[in-house]
Amino acid sequence: MRTFFLGLALTAASALAQGSDDLDALQLADQAQIPVASASDWHSFVEVALGQAATPHGSTLARQRLSFDLQFDHRFAPEWRAVFSDRLDLNRQQQPGLASVAKDVNTIRDAYLSWQPQAHQLLDAGRINVPYGAASGYNPSDYFRANALRSAVSVDPSSLKKNRMGSVMLRGQQLWDSGSLTALYSPQLAEQPNTGSFNPDLGATNAQDRWLIAYSQKLPSAIPGQLTPQWLLQGGAHAHPQIGMNLSALLNDASVAYLEYSGGRSRSMLSQALQGKDDTAFRNRLASGITYTTANKLSLTLEYEYNGSALDDQAWDALRKGIKQGAPLPYLQYRQWQQNQQELATRQEVFVYASWPDAVFQHLDLSAMQKLNLADHSRLSWLEARYHLQQADLALQWQRNSGEASTAYGAALQKYSWQAQLRVYF
Repeated sequence: MRTFFLGLALTAASALAQGSDDLDALQLADQAQIPVASASDWHSFVEVALGQAATPHGSTLARQRLSFDLQFDHRFAPEWRAVFSDRLDLNRQQQPGLASVAKDVNTIRDAYLSWQPQAHQLLDAGRINVPYGAASGYNPSDYFRANALRSAVSVDPSSLKKNRMGSVMLRGQQLWDSGSLTALYSPQLAEQPNTGSFNPDLGATNAQDRWLIAYSQKLPSAIPGQLTPQWLLQGGAHAHPQIGMNLSALLNDASVAYLEYSGGRSRSMLSQALQGKDDTAFRNRLASGITYTTANKLSLTLEYEYNGSALDDQAWDALRKGIKQGAPLPYLQYRQWQQNQQELATRQEVFVYASWPDAVFQHLDLSAMQKLNLADHSRLSWLEARYHLQQADLALQWQRNSGEASTAYGAALQKYSWQAQLRVYF
């Protein structure tokens, strides 16, 4: 093809030298266009993972996983678009000398129709994953994350946001050059979650009526930092409205600061988990941090996280002592509820994340993360090395949970784990 166009250009140049008789041919050569391949509506991959985990009791678990990931995004008419996104994880886990335990989980992330009657208006209906938030490790304004996670294949926050179930909703959006307005309504469709492998699990994502309004508007250019704050108002059945805000600012060419906030009247997490007395009060949640990127593309993020609905240091210690006193049920109920909600276990944590694309040599990406609980000083550490081939990825992940048995991260069912992954794209 390149030889063809080179010859065409030489012919046109020769014609120009001969005079104006062949001017039309030259114009045709100038107007020749290289055809551009259109993006595919289908994106899919198969992932194989092999690994091992060590429990707090010293036993070793062998793990295997086969995953199928599918994304479909097709505009079948000028105003209409269909979106579908699904992931199937086939998990196998085995202790030495014991039979293999199977756990297969299918996650419907998106399944909706989108209508665009005008260039700046959108109306969507169906199951939609709507991850809100400016922060990296903890998102107080991500109101639709509760009970949405069916299969956690990685503790990386970006993976947790992407690989979760969407909620069935009706969503309308109005866009303009400097901002947008979004309104959505998510109805109650079921009362109880269903953990069946291929169940759509509407009782997890649509257990009550919920609504949300989000408004974004870019501030005048005279204000430094290129600010475009986002304001949210969220509510639902049997719940007080919550106010949310997301704000990020470019401090300089290498640094971005962000703030995410959510506040409103609500019961404490302990009261909700144990179905205890109503202790409704105004409670705040926030995450604030800064990301610095070096000249060689290494990005470093430091984030402070606060959850005013979680237990303070004294109450957390008291709940943990209940285990030693022969009353573990309140602790177990609280931790199960907290993990389903994807909330912090205690009031304060620190999150550190590093990402280095093309590290050491091209196509090798390195990532590292650590979460530190400030109440009991337990830690979650995670590392990943990922090498990109033309149509495949090779990855190696390592994770460690440090701390005493009843701490926020020390209570995990695994002390450390590693896994090797091969992902092939189609």
